[in-house]
Amino acid sequence: MNTQDTPYVIDVHLLNKRFGDKHVVNDVSLQVGRGEIFGFLGPNGSGKTTSIRLMCGLLTPDSGSGTCLGYDIVRESEEIKRNVGYMTQRFSYWEDLTIRENLDFVARMYQMENRREAVDHALEALGLQSRAKQLTGSLSGGWKQRLALAACMLHEPKLLLLDEPTAGVDPTARRDFWEELHRLAAKGISVLVSTHYMDEAERCHKLAYIAYGKLLAQGTANEVIASQNLATWSIHGEHLSALSERLRKTPGIDQTVVFGSSLHVSGSDHAALEQAVRDATKDGATHAERIETGLEDVFIYLMSHATDNFKVAS
Repeated sequence: MNTQDTPYVIDVHLLNKRFGDKHVVNDVSLQVGRGEIFGFLGPNGSGKTTSIRLMCGLLTPDSGSGTCLGYDIVRESEEIKRNVGYMTQRFSYWEDLTIRENLDFVARMYQMENRREAVDHALEALGLQSRAKQLTGSLSGGWKQRLALAACMLHEPKLLLLDEPTAGVDPTARRDFWEELHRLAAKGISVLVSTHYMDEAERCHKLAYIAYGKLLAQGTANEVIASQNLATWSIHGEHLSALSERLRKTPGIDQTVVFGSSLHVSGSDHAALEQAVRDATKDGATHAERIETGLEDVFIYLMSHATDNFKVAS
């Protein structure tokens, strides 16, 4: 199939996957547009990695259908594998080889005729020329991350699938990595990236949140926030942890989370929430103000409710 026949680089519907009695991916539907950075969020064990592997043909779904780069995820999985760049959670390159040798080996696996030129281009694009002869085992996490991305880009894919690529990497390296992702997106390359970090989620064009195999919300950051209809108040003062414990049992309050020197209190019944907050702060020891609900407030809310529903279902 021609990859231009669809406006989406990923277009999957009602994907399901079980391992034994565990329903790891449950009716997941997702669309990723061209040149889009799509963030895939959720706790460990939520089904993110399995979903990504289903979308790129590395795993066969028990049911459901879809395309990746215009290719059917079941019937044309080999074509998908040749046309995507996949970066796994764990660094999977050879530590006793140099950076250049690693990239050359990957180019050989792709049977690239212009191996030397492709490797030179990848080294230059990711700023690796000065370390090309350095043994990979001696690299820091950030430089290993650059090598992994360079290897993903060798065959000039139109789609990158990145599975928690910045786990264990320092903040500066994470920032540089995301700047590179936005440069790639500006060139029309699409990115599906799973992450635990809220600052990274906010840098995505669109997001999806998955828990216990089910997609709970998706859209732009503003759309995801609006979908939960949460109001949020910030309380400042002393003994916020104790106050948080008391407020959790108060009608109208769905969630309390301490963020440094403030306590975020959220609820879907806006009037009841406001009354509860005013009653809790009327002694003058603390003061409250209405704030915009943030992405992290929403994701904590989604996770807590998913946990409650999972316990009930179990």
